[in-house]
Amino acid sequence: MVRHIVLWKLADTAGGRTKKENMALMKEKLEGLIGQVEGLLSADVTENFTPGGYDLCLVSTHTDRAALEGYQNHPAHLKVKEFVHTVITERASHDTELD
Repeated sequence: MVRHIVLWKLADTAGGRTKKENMALMKEKLEGLIGQVEGLLSADVTENFTPGGYDLCLVSTHTDRAALEGYQNHPAHLKVKEFVHTVITERASHDTELD
């Protein structure tokens, strides 16, 4: 199994929406990929309550590395990614295999 973690900082406003509104949309869109992408077992998007850190975090699990690669290239994920890149200012990620 593989864990995929992504952290984002969002713009204060983007697309005519506030940061809070865009965070809610990101959560909805990313968690909505469950059942659409083969090998995507879970996707949890949470908001950071500590000022100064990244605003939003995705923790997803995938059956294996091939499933993570499939997720990265899946048309539904690419559509979400397109939206995400219109509202973020920074991104960090980490992938790891679980025992």
